[in-house]
Amino acid sequence: MKIKSKENICQELVFKHVYNTHNKDLNNYLYYKYGGQYNPNDKVQEAFIQLWNNCKKVTLTKAKAFLFKVANNLMLNEIKHQKVVLKYQQINHKQHNYETPEFILEKDQYLECYKKALEKLSKEQRVAFLLNKVEEKKHSEIADMLGVTKKVVEYRIYSAFKILKTELENFSIK
Repeated sequence: MKIKSKENICQELVFKHVYNTHNKDLNNYLYYKYGGQYNPNDKVQEAFIQLWNNCKKVTLTKAKAFLFKVANNLMLNEIKHQKVVLKYQQINHKQHNYETPEFILEKDQYLECYKKALEKLSKEQRVAFLLNKVEEKKHSEIADMLGVTKKVVEYRIYSAFKILKTELENFSIK
């Protein structure tokens, strides 16, 4: 098909001819220049969309230059964007701590007291208590895991609470 240089790109057949003529060359140009990591095929498609949107302004003789310029600019914009993303990822995002030093000290002291109180529990009490309060297991599940009855588990947890309550008398336990 022979296209005259004065024909309008907005005509479907003319645009199709421009697309078929320059699509592969433009894709190869972007791929060879920038590699496949920035999706050159997507940029080629975007360039043709921009050509279609500006078909009344672009003549047939300038279509190739328009496509290559637009596609190259799209690729450069993508590279700039990826640099910004990379720079943002490298920034150490500081976590702000609004807790007072006194609160942090009290929390650390409580944690130490709690650990010491847990050490005073028997192994059976500690296991039953931690499975119930930390792992959020039900009494029947704990009984199945330990191979004891539900009543034994309830007693172990109750006695663990009793010991913890006396050891941590300054703290409220729920």
